[in-house]
Amino acid sequence: MRVVITGATGFVGQVIVKQLVAAGDEVIVLTRNVAKAAITLGSSCRYYQWDDGESLPPLEALEGSDGIINLMGETISKRWSEPQKTKIYNSRINGTRKLVEAIDKLQHKPKVLVSTSAIGIYGNRGPEEINESSSLANDFLAKVCKDWEDEANKAQNCGVRVVIIRVGIVLGRKGGALAKMLPIFKLGAGGPLGSGNQYMSWIHVKDLASMYIEAANNNELKGVFNGTSPYPSTNSEFTKLLGKTIGRPAFMPAPSFAIKLALGEMSQLLLEGQKVLPEKFKAAKFRYRYATLEMALKENEY
Repeated sequence: MRVVITGATGFVGQVIVKQLVAAGDEVIVLTRNVAKAAITLGSSCRYYQWDDGESLPPLEALEGSDGIINLMGETISKRWSEPQKTKIYNSRINGTRKLVEAIDKLQHKPKVLVSTSAIGIYGNRGPEEINESSSLANDFLAKVCKDWEDEANKAQNCGVRVVIIRVGIVLGRKGGALAKMLPIFKLGAGGPLGSGNQYMSWIHVKDLASMYIEAANNNELKGVFNGTSPYPSTNSEFTKLLGKTIGRPAFMPAPSFAIKLALGEMSQLLLEGQKVLPEKFKAAKFRYRYATLEMALKENEY
């Protein structure tokens, strides 16, 4: 399979590339910095320059590809100033729009576009169980995700199968949420955030990478899929198990007011939650390597 990837140098993208290369697939990387991407991902990939969102990606990179995996997007882990919110929005919506416009111009179009969204589209829902058919929120993150999905779905007008994965909290030793949490926990200063009752719908990075590849390979899959583990946990359960896994106490709570003061609007990522279930991946009999939180945390070396 010949696969084109945007956002390949990110935490998730690197694992997807590794899995594709190991399977013998041909990987084409669209990137703003070819030299940096080549250092990160190695010589097994082919690289094309693209300043995503400013212009169409090079058509020669897309022509004849079997599938496209779209991971592009400005980080949401910086404080949400108005300029940063604009970057978060434009990097996803404009970039995906240009990607689909390029697909429409191809003589030989890819069979599938696997694009990204996030479970933030559901908003803060407490203990309510959420699946792919649940209602959507109307806050900033939800608008970003809805507009992002709308742009990706336009590829259906080109005869391309579209799969959208709403990604949960991604776990893995080399990045994502754990990379930010581990230094604090190793100092014995970790603990629940806010009330600790908010649900964390997580996914191990290796399982998430496999979801993208399964979505690209399996012609039966289309539409929206929740990219989460079948067993979400509360923040209190998560921090307790993380502390146990690394042999450190985890009883020092971070009060909500302090998190809001430090992070502003972005604090909702930590203080609000959703109990999101991957019903469609479950129905497709997706095989998790790290289905439980204990398995996911123990897989990594701390």
